[in-house]
Amino acid sequence: MKLKLGIPKGSLENATVDLFRRAGYVITTSSRSYFPGIDDPEIECMLIRAQEMARYVEDGILDAGLTGRDWIEENGAQVVAVADLIYAKQSFGKVRWVLAVPEASQFLSVKDLQGKIIATELVETTRRYLAGHGVTAKVEFSWGATEVKPPVLADAIVEVTETGSSLRANKLKIIDTVMESNTQLIANRDSWEDAAKRRKLEDMKMLLEGAINALGKVGLMLNVHRDNLKGVLAVLPALKRPTISQLSDEEWLAVNTILDESTVRDIIPRLKQAGGQGIVEYPLNKIVL
Repeated sequence: MKLKLGIPKGSLENATVDLFRRAGYVITTSSRSYFPGIDDPEIECMLIRAQEMARYVEDGILDAGLTGRDWIEENGAQVVAVADLIYAKQSFGKVRWVLAVPEASQFLSVKDLQGKIIATELVETTRRYLAGHGVTAKVEFSWGATEVKPPVLADAIVEVTETGSSLRANKLKIIDTVMESNTQLIANRDSWEDAAKRRKLEDMKMLLEGAINALGKVGLMLNVHRDNLKGVLAVLPALKRPTISQLSDEEWLAVNTILDESTVRDIIPRLKQAGGQGIVEYPLNKIVL
């Protein structure tokens, strides 16, 4: 069995390869090849632009692939959504497609764009959005550098953003959100019905979700005398349920827990003051719930 897997080429490529690494798959890319190597003999990878991924998965050229929910909806692709994977090119969160206009313009809402020109890569989705608001406007496909088009080449744009910094740098203001999107692992419908491929994809989903769950988390373990256990537990954040185990010396216990990495610098000194010893912080690749 060979699972043909599409890896998004372009802005999502590095984040995807890094996520797979955390999940336990080593993908090796080359600037000269669209066929990355992977350390799993049952998987064949191909680099495909995210905008085209859903179409190739729907047609069965690929068994599965990773692309944004935005491009699945834009293409109207009939595929199986195996997993929502909340990561993007700069962060591990959702992205937004926003309606943006020049800061100096008088446009305040989508209603003000009646009869105007809107530039975007997401043409069909934008048309549906406008129709839903009862607005008729000319939607033009943009081949890139969309932020620089208003006000000379377009009155407004619909563009994807994570932080809004590029829009602000081009003196644009957001007046509405057209849609939110995140990366999805999708599968061809026939491939999903194949027992071996489905099992492979379900395993992949579990590992990828585990890698995302571990982002921003670290493990912490320490030893503590029984007399100090209550004080140590009081330092740990509420609702955490650490694992407590007996050491060879019955008077001593081992405490193991998972914490947000951002809190550890404050917690470790308090644990030490509460009687914790041999405190070890360690990285996590996966947390499988």
